[in-house]
Amino acid sequence: MAQACFIIGATHSGAGKTTLTLGIMAALVRRGYRVQPFKCGPDFIDPTLHETVTGRVSYTLDLHMMGADACRDLFFERAETADICVLEGVMGLFDGGSASTAALAKVLQVPVFLIVDAQSSAESNGAQLKGFEEFDAELTIGGVIFNRIGSPRHRQLIEQTVRQHCRTKIVGWVMRDHAFTIAERHLGLHMGSEHPLADDDRRRLEQTIEEHLDLPAMLELAVPPRRPERSRGRKGRPPVGARPTMRIGVAEDEAFCFYYRQNFELLIAAGFDIVRFSPLHDRHLPEGVALLYFGGGYPELHAAALSANEEMRSAVRERFAAGLPIYGECGGFMYLCRQLVDQSGQLHQMTDIFPFRTTMGTRLRRLGYRTVELQQDCLLGRSGDRLFGHEFHYSDLDAGQSVDETPPIVTCYRLDNNSSEGYSIGSALGSYVHLHFANTPKVLIHLRRQLERDQPCAVE
Repeated sequence: MAQACFIIGATHSGAGKTTLTLGIMAALVRRGYRVQPFKCGPDFIDPTLHETVTGRVSYTLDLHMMGADACRDLFFERAETADICVLEGVMGLFDGGSASTAALAKVLQVPVFLIVDAQSSAESNGAQLKGFEEFDAELTIGGVIFNRIGSPRHRQLIEQTVRQHCRTKIVGWVMRDHAFTIAERHLGLHMGSEHPLADDDRRRLEQTIEEHLDLPAMLELAVPPRRPERSRGRKGRPPVGARPTMRIGVAEDEAFCFYYRQNFELLIAAGFDIVRFSPLHDRHLPEGVALLYFGGGYPELHAAALSANEEMRSAVRERFAAGLPIYGECGGFMYLCRQLVDQSGQLHQMTDIFPFRTTMGTRLRRLGYRTVELQQDCLLGRSGDRLFGHEFHYSDLDAGQSVDETPPIVTCYRLDNNSSEGYSIGSALGSYVHLHFANTPKVLIHLRRQLERDQPCAVE
């Protein structure tokens, strides 16, 4: 069981949370520790960066999508095989309400190391820290790291104020001239598989952490995980599959890379076998699969190549015509539509399962948690069932092409923002919502039964 666990939080987004978290993880690995990474919030990208520096799968812990019990169960199970658990927070410490970094820290009973961006202020940083200390008496702030310090005098002014007015221990100072670049694009940082942190930057980052953070003090202030008895065996523990293994084809490559890794583990525990394929590079679909699963990602960046792979697009259409169940989320849903218009205005043919066109914009179109209530029986449940997920995309859906379709298109989802979504046609189901299954393991039971019956997901 891990001997130290802590969350890296920040006063606001852009304070250096991801960069310093990666540096702390890398420095601890370099010292010989087995570091288990986690990410607070619905992010797909940061966990892949964690994996590049720790060599371990980084898991999402999201109180809104997963619930407190599922988060506890996953956290403590993974802590059993690690020396140190490091969690990266989301946004500012208290941003996100019931799903904030602070809320997760209290649920897991672990301390927060708070990053304060000291740029453009001096003594006021003490006032800011004091406010964070007093805001929630139930939260443990184990230490503070001041980032982007401009000079020794700048540090001295902050240090004097903090020591006079605050109780939190200072565990690090990072100078402003320590610049580390991680490539970004419209959905955030580049994925870990794209190696956005160059080797030289990584070494300089490790060295900066070693020189300017007091890692021994941080480990001393951190605590071993304390698992409440009431959390054992609750939601999030996957149903155990006693039946023979059933194969699921999962699209995974540069275009389709947004998956919650625990969802795969839940599927495997339910008796499914994951078979990966690439809509970008492969010419044929895997044989013997009971379902095709297209996750989110960046189809808009690879639209020309996806369109040019006519053999794969034809194979998907042929399997659909034969009644094979197909499920797509966000980018995967875009690929399952008729056409995709990229940001340059270029139109690309997709698989034409759904008779829709998606058009990329330059501004964010939808962002937020989504609670889904099923309005119809479908591949993922019965009418009235609730599912939990997140929506984040720059594209718009033109559903005006759906008139007089055969088979008819059914709208299955009612979202908590009073919109309707989740489209079912024949054996296919597609949506912009990324679902996490940990809080609703019955989804996998229903999915298994549906596939065993070999029934299409659309309602007659």
